[in-house]
Amino acid sequence: MNTAKETVSCKIEHHAMMFAFLAKRAIETCGEDGKQAILDGMTVYGKERGARMAARAIAHGDPLNTMTNQAYGEWKPDYDGQMQFGTLRTEPTLQTYISKCAWCEAWKKHDITEYGKLYCVNVDNAVYQGFRSDFVCTPTATSMSWGGEQCEFDWGYPLTPEDVEALASKKKDLGTSCMKDFNFHTAHLKDTISKTLIEKLGTNGQKAIDLALADYVDTFGQEYLDVLEGAYPEEV
Repeated sequence: MNTAKETVSCKIEHHAMMFAFLAKRAIETCGEDGKQAILDGMTVYGKERGARMAARAIAHGDPLNTMTNQAYGEWKPDYDGQMQFGTLRTEPTLQTYISKCAWCEAWKKHDITEYGKLYCVNVDNAVYQGFRSDFVCTPTATSMSWGGEQCEFDWGYPLTPEDVEALASKKKDLGTSCMKDFNFHTAHLKDTISKTLIEKLGTNGQKAIDLALADYVDTFGQEYLDVLEGAYPEEV
């Protein structure tokens, strides 16, 4: 009986490091082409996440707007205090911030921020555009992984007082029903980035993937790779 899936649970650190190892090995193997493939893969990954969120909103009969985008998030911190984020303003456009980031802390812990920070280049905007293609999320400060004090984002549309009230109500109604664990998220990231690396880089892409997965296993143990098998895809 395989009990790995019953006892092993990936956290944000595993998700962060799966990306960082893939980025590191793609760039070491293929240079600028590897870097571009990683950035392309992250855009695909983000849009897939956003599309999944949109499908859930539609299934609940909700419109695709900035309020519902904020409501249908798919993940939560591993524990209270791991992340610090909030709202800078709600009008004339919603602006939010992150002042403590578990992804940044994982990359710093493993001395791999040089590669991990590529995760931050377009993921938030890609998720937003996957949710609704005409949306644009604009960073308004240098992200923490690139040396900034905190990450800040402008979401392009306001949240009226009525929207703020509706957002709180919608989050309460949804609870954790739309959340996915980090076995799912790590498996999704591995799957999408790997497909993009092979598509863009061919056999060198596969070589980078193999090296990255070996790094991941060396860091966390084989069980944290095995647990990803079958975790993604999943029906919305």
